[in-house]
Amino acid sequence: MEVVIVPDATAGGELIAEAIAALLDRKPDALLGVATGSTPLPIYRALAAKVASGAVDASRARICQLDEYVGLPAGHPESYRSVVLREVVEPLGLSEASFMGPDGSAEDVQAACEAYDKALAEAGGVDLQLLGIGTDGHIGFNEPCSSLASRTRIKTLTEQTRVDNARFFDDDIEQVPHHVITQGIGTILDARHPILLATGEGKAEAVAQTVEGPVASIVPASALQLHPHATVVVDEAAASKLKLADYFRATYAAKPAWQGL
Repeated sequence: MEVVIVPDATAGGELIAEAIAALLDRKPDALLGVATGSTPLPIYRALAAKVASGAVDASRARICQLDEYVGLPAGHPESYRSVVLREVVEPLGLSEASFMGPDGSAEDVQAACEAYDKALAEAGGVDLQLLGIGTDGHIGFNEPCSSLASRTRIKTLTEQTRVDNARFFDDDIEQVPHHVITQGIGTILDARHPILLATGEGKAEAVAQTVEGPVASIVPASALQLHPHATVVVDEAAASKLKLADYFRATYAAKPAWQGL
């Protein structure tokens, strides 16, 4: 696992956008896994700016969803399909044909989960998967004590996650669904390059447990330690509880430019 400490969220977004740009240069039709929430927005803004300036050609890129609420219609403004189309697909000048995600309004949700896991594999696998992290260490909607071998499936949200997400529903927790479809931890680890971005002091404990703690289902993100090419990008506030912060700074400063992110 590589840990990169950046000054702030804007710098983290720019760094990760550069990694995506380099990937698209090598593989124009790369499959990019995207996350929702406020944390990845600096990435999407930086990448969209590169596309608008002509520095990056994303015309053949493909986009896939990390998770989706169960029970919200596809057109609901807070369905993750709507969010991804609004925040990623449209700003990059892509069409809905470039996008794939699970069907949270399917009559048979379990079948929809299995179909999405299969679709990701048939698409050649995810080349780069963006991740955020919850205050309890969850990635995607893999809540604490999720199986580290799990595949795309239905999960019940914890009360804390529903409280955290109520801000997207007019601060009304009653509007936040109880269930979601999420890529499992095993599915996420299938990605060729998972990149987790964490910002703010509120994520510091989760980051420390993810990076320096044991691999344990109580901190689902710690499973990234098992991946041969996982990157964790954190701002100074989110890095504040890392015991090895100085070492991570030194190793990144000495990293050869040709290695990339």
